[in-house]
Amino acid sequence: MPVARRPVAWEEFRKIYDRPLTQPGGPLRIFHLGHSLVGHDMPAMLAQLAGPGHRYESQIGRGTTLRAHWEDHIPIEGYAEDNAHDRFRPAKEALASDDYDAVIVTERVDIINSIRDEAGPAYLARWAALARRGNPAVRVYLYESWHWLNDSDGWLERLDRDVEPYWIGQMLRGAAAWPDGAPVYLIPAGQVLAHITREAEAGRVPGIQSREDFFARTDGGDIDPIHVGDLGSFVVALTHHAVLYGSEPPGLMESIRRADGTMADLPAELDRQALWRMVHQVAVTVPETGLERA
Repeated sequence: MPVARRPVAWEEFRKIYDRPLTQPGGPLRIFHLGHSLVGHDMPAMLAQLAGPGHRYESQIGRGTTLRAHWEDHIPIEGYAEDNAHDRFRPAKEALASDDYDAVIVTERVDIINSIRDEAGPAYLARWAALARRGNPAVRVYLYESWHWLNDSDGWLERLDRDVEPYWIGQMLRGAAAWPDGAPVYLIPAGQVLAHITREAEAGRVPGIQSREDFFARTDGGDIDPIHVGDLGSFVVALTHHAVLYGSEPPGLMESIRRADGTMADLPAELDRQALWRMVHQVAVTVPETGLERA
């Protein structure tokens, strides 16, 4: 593994995000790299929200770190099964090309363990550098996810606690210490889920009652404590759109389907435009998204 580097000083790091990114002038081609919290449905929903012209490919595994994606000798659980679809493209081949406007990567959770044991910041920097060799103008993003719903320290508490010191302070700031490791922008999906959860559990979001509504169900009807269902995938896709495009999705009010073409199960009473405003409200308060600040 690469030798750890001291993250750049906070003052130097903050300057990276002083100037917001310009909004893209048209549809984007995206590459997603990660694990099951990327999945298949969320990128498909993002493409529907963005409308015609948005294209994407991906490489994912199960609980896969950025290190495992990079190091060919490390086996990736579920690689063959989870990439057996027409959107798969080998990550190194993809990023070495000039085919992508944006590359979105994520790290395995527990994020603390991935930073400490799997050199997360260094491998984030390696993927960013590879993407820029393929296309110097590419935008690189780190997708902030979430921890287990039954985390002993509390799901909301972990979302509140971890974003600044770990996702930003170690992953983004640590990557900036490496050549071509910056800038990497943040897609704050965990922060969006936390905000909507608080509003929903206070009775202010029609169609959503609690955090559990975001999560998938097992075949036995129990809550899957880590993987989101259709509603969670939709909210995470909205968050990606907010950061990538900076504007209301043209496909916001269209029918939303899963990656397999079946209709997503979204609450009939869900106010999509109100939900979008909540997502955007969070995204513009985080400087590391690259959006014009609220």
